[in-house]
This record gives sequence, C-alpha cells and structure tokens, in this order.
Amino acid sequence: MELRRWPRKNDPDSIRARQKIVRDLTSEGEVLWDDLEPWSQANEALTGVAVVPVSVIGPLTVSLGDYALREPDGVVEERDRTTETVYVPLAHTEGGLSASLYRGARAVTESGGFRTYVLADRITRASCFICKSVGDAVGLARWVEAELPALRDWLEAVDDPSRSSWAKLREVRTHVVGPMCHVLWRWTTGDAVGANMMTRNSYLLNMGYVRERSPVPIERSVLEANMGGDKKPSYQYFQEGHGKTVIAEATLTDDAVRRVLRTTIDDLLDLAWAGTHGAVASGMQSVAFTPASAIAAIFAATGQDLGMIGTSSMAHGVCRRVDGGLNVSIRVPGLEVATVGGGTTLPYARSWLASLGCAGAGKVYRFAQVVAAATLALEISASAAMATAGSENFFRAHHERGGLR
Repeated sequence: MELRRWPRKNDPDSIRARQKIVRDLTSEGEVLWDDLEPWSQANEALTGVAVVPVSVIGPLTVSLGDYALREPDGVVEERDRTTETVYVPLAHTEGGLSASLYRGARAVTESGGFRTYVLADRITRASCFICKSVGDAVGLARWVEAELPALRDWLEAVDDPSRSSWAKLREVRTHVVGPMCHVLWRWTTGDAVGANMMTRNSYLLNMGYVRERSPVPIERSVLEANMGGDKKPSYQYFQEGHGKTVIAEATLTDDAVRRVLRTTIDDLLDLAWAGTHGAVASGMQSVAFTPASAIAAIFAATGQDLGMIGTSSMAHGVCRRVDGGLNVSIRVPGLEVATVGGGTTLPYARSWLASLGCAGAGKVYRFAQVVAAATLALEISASAAMATAGSENFFRAHHERGGLR
C-alpha cells in the first residue's frame, strides 16, 4: 500500500483534499462544512466541524462578586457584589443533564439564589532540574526560591519575542526528591487560561536564567515534569489550586427540598455521609457527585480547552443542616477557564459567552463563578435523585431520558 503524505495545512486545497478522503469513508449523512475559514486557526489538519446540541438553562439567580488582582502580590480581591439572573448554555448529548441542572437551579433560585466567591488565581507549570546529587538538588532549590525577585525582574526585562507580557510570575515552589529539583512556577495570566503564555515564560526562566546562573551543575531540565498534574486530577492542584479556585454556595429551604427536589434533608445528609466515606475508601481525589458533566457541557459551548476538564472538574462538596434548611456548597479548586483567546474566539462560542455577559477582557472571574453555580445546581439535583428510596428517581431519570435502549 502506497503511503501518502497527509495534507496538514489549513489552506483551501489541503482542506478539500482531506475532505475528499474522509467523505469516501462514511455514508452516514453530511459531516463536513464547506466554509471552514472561521475555524482555520482552531487546530491543525482542519477537515470539518462537529455539531453538538446546546440547551440553555435558567434562570439562575446568583450573587456574583466583582474581582480584581491586587498588585504586586496578585491576591484576588472582591471589590463589589451584585445579584443577577443568568442563563447557562450546555453543549452535550447526555440525556437528563439539562433537566437535572434546571431542577437544581430552580430549587436554589426559589430558596434565595446562589452565592459565589473567587478565592485564588494561579496557574502552574511544574518544571524539573536533574542534578548530579541530592545535595546539588537541595542547593538548587534553596537558590531558586531566594532568587524570586530577581527572576521576576529578569523576565520583565528580557528581550525575547517568545516572552508573554501577560503572564506574571507570582510564586515559586520547590520539591526535592532524589537528585531532582522540581520547580513549580506559579503565574497569573489575565483573562486567558494562559497555558501557552506560562509555558513560554517558564521555558525562558529554565533555559535563560536557571541553567545559565545555577550555583550547581544541572544535567537536564524538563519543562513539565508532571508534579502539578496538568490536565488531570492531582492532590497538588486539589489543595493548592490551578487556574481559578471558586466556591459556590446556597441554602436550600425545607420547602424547596420537598417540593422541587422531591426528597428530604435527612435523606440528602445520609447520602452525603455514605458518599463521602465511599470517596475516601476508593482514594477518590474529589468529594463530589457529577461535576464533570456540567463543566464539560459549558466548556463545549463556550470554546474552552476540553483537555482541561480533567483538572477543572475536581470538586469538594459539603452540606450541613442549618436553621430553616440545608446549606450546600462546592469548591472547584482547578477551574481553567478563559474569556479571551483560543476557542473563545470561534463562531458561536463567542456568542454563548456574550449571552452570559462573559465575552472579552475583564470577564473571566464572572465566568468562573457562573460555571461553579451551574456545577452546584447539577450536584444538588443529581444528589436528590440518588437520595430517594433505593435511588429510584436516579434510576427513572436514566431509564426515561437515557436515549437508545
């Protein structure tokens, strides 16, 4: 069989060449679009588009904080707070997801609404320097940590076209194991997720500063050595945060639990007790029910990096009885979201972000809070369905809305 070079460019001729080959592989309807120019910067070897149905769920009543970074330390500060109504787009093919999220949102809205908070903003590139000995690795770690002010100044001044002026170095953490000095460069990147920005700047620090000025010999450097947990769950990011760390909270009234969720507070507390111990017994990184479904659906609608769902869907849910109802919350420590750059500029994604009031600069903290509120809405409803006797409501939802049988 003759091996042909696959056309990889996104010029019209290359696109047509790929489409011709793919069209011959399927007879199941039209899977390709003629006008792909708006998507030409989205990925390599562009050949077509996949269409995912989008539902819109609301209203969600949310008390949103207005946040900004305090300089020069990059601490997230709340400057104002408003209560608004939002409608959330969900791109998915999961039967029952939209209906369940709506039920949770309705129960919360009838109970007074969501309250959301941004706790922190850091994104980390976990580099590593391999030294000749443990002693050298320890010495390098101490030196790197002491050099933080100089590292910042050098990066701001370095004349290199690959440097990102948006990625700001905030902290550096080190971890020595054997002759390896792991270095966690921690950044803020504005309204972009910032993976590309921090990667370029971390590379400059590794090669242009650390390797050139290190007080000990370095045998090898690795730009990302997996200590943080890029694009997957990790204890490091569950505890320390990655991207935006956000909490959403609500206090459900007894009436909303009974009438909308069709369960009781006692049943929800029993489920939380069983589910938490199940999570501990399995070594589960998260303590939550189904956060990935809501986060993935919002990501797909708004042009987020789908590879970041792994980290972004880590969550820690908590509930307790209070006067008049049940206080519930969910902490999302590694929410990697953007309102500028990447897929957020693509057709439709920008429109869905705009419908949330989250398109463009200055909107990323608002967007992170909306995602957290929607995630909590789904957690509440799915938990309520599972809390019923024998989890009958959960079973019926999947039986009636589960698609093909």
